[in-house]
Amino acid sequence: MSFDRHLAEIAREYPEWTIWRSDAGRWWATRHHPLSSAQREAGCAMTIDADEPEGLRQLLREQEERANTADP
Repeated sequence: MSFDRHLAEIAREYPEWTIWRSDAGRWWATRHHPLSSAQREAGCAMTIDADEPEGLRQLLREQEERANTADP
């Protein structure tokens, strides 16, 4: 699958994040909104990165789970 297609799919799956691939080839995601103190305490991050698209998807799933447990 092409790099652009991976970007588009991940962006559709996680609309609250901006997804991109760096010139060095790493995959990145940054949240659109600031974290609450509860989310920070739950281990949420504003920006995450991975070596490949599937690794980024896994990190995004983990981040979403952490955010959901932190939110009342």
